[in-house]
Formats: sequence, structure tokens, C-alpha cells
Amino acid sequence: MHATQLAELLTAQSLFADCEPDELSDILLRGHHRSFKRDQEMLAQGGEGDSLFIVLAGLARVSMVAANGREIVLDYAEPGAVLGEIAFLDRGERTASVHAIGPVEALCLTRPAFDEVVARHQGLSMRLLRAMARRARQNNAVIEADRAYTSGPRLARFLLRLMIAGGEGHTDGQLKLALSQGELGNFAGMSREQINRQLSAWAESGVIGLKGGRVNIIDREALMDVAEAW
Repeated sequence: MHATQLAELLTAQSLFADCEPDELSDILLRGHHRSFKRDQEMLAQGGEGDSLFIVLAGLARVSMVAANGREIVLDYAEPGAVLGEIAFLDRGERTASVHAIGPVEALCLTRPAFDEVVARHQGLSMRLLRAMARRARQNNAVIEADRAYTSGPRLARFLLRLMIAGGEGHTDGQLKLALSQGELGNFAGMSREQINRQLSAWAESGVIGLKGGRVNIIDREALMDVAEAW
């Protein structure tokens, strides 16, 4: 992989989104390739943050176990996502676990390798700080928005997020992942009963379709109206 290919792969929210081509070339040079099988653990909550991953192919599930023992799904990482950067940068414990949903290919960067890259490129540290600040601002906006929404609009927002994650041209209404109602509840912060009740109501009104436990978005505009309702 070349620096230009990596740059195209990185998301706008990525820690390395603002890196120059020569910086990305150094990251590729000093990183090493890792392959993960389906359901294999990539990172463990509470583990040492001695490396980070850049997802090159495949999909990974990011989750954490709260103090009450409940699992909370934080995100689904697609190609271009950076995983494990929080503990990697602050040298603390991993704040979440990551499991491969299917086969995943990733670039692994160790802390010694990262330190070499930063030492070689004078402006990289400031660009990384700006990227972290931008992400903190975006996360704050998401948290405040989710607090303002009731369970129905919140679920609609998460369904749209999962559909949009399929990329441009993904217009058939299917979600990228076949999530169970329990998994969808973990992702949206709702109970299974709430999920079942809301999905059934939307199915009856023709907003979504339910077949074999899989959600298919029929009326995206209507779901967007629900997502924007207070």
C-alpha cells in the first residue's frame, strides 16, 4: 500500500487524517501487517495500550463493559478507522474491546515505531493534537444530541448511522450488519423490549421491514423525520 492509498482510506475523523504524504509513508514503513479471523479479539478492555491499529479491510466491533456488567456497543469500525489510540497516546489502560466481525486486515503501529515517526516529522505532533481536539468536539456534540432525543428518535438515528456506513450507492435500505435486537439495543442504549416495541410499530406503519430478524429501511425520509424529532 502507498501513502496515497492510505490517505484515501482514512476517514475525516481519523487521528491521521491531516498527515502529510511523507508522514503516512513513514507510518506504512514502520507499521506491520496483522490479520484477524472472525470473532477474534483485536484489543482487550483494560489491556496495555502499547500499539494501535489502522483498519485496512473488514469490519470490527468496538464495545465496553460498564461497571454494572452491561455491554455497551460503541461503534463499528470500517476500513480507515484507527483503533486503540486513546490508551496508546495516554499510556493508560484500554477503554474498550475490539472484535473482528469478519476477517480483518490491519496495520499495527507500536509505540517505539510511532515515536520514531513523530521524531522525524516536526509538525506531526500538532496535527495529531488538532485531530484529537476535533474528535472531542464531535463526540461532545453527539453526546448532547443523544441526551436530547427520546428512545424512538435515538433508535432512528442509530439505524441511519448503520445504513449510511455502507457508503455511497447503498440505497436499498439494508443495514450493513445483521444485528439482533439485543445488539441493536446495546448500540442505541435501549432495552430489548423497547427495541422490539419500536421496530414493530415502524414495521406496521411501513417505515421499515422486518424479515428473519433483519431490519430493512423502506421509507428513509420518514425515518429521518423521526430521527430529527425532539
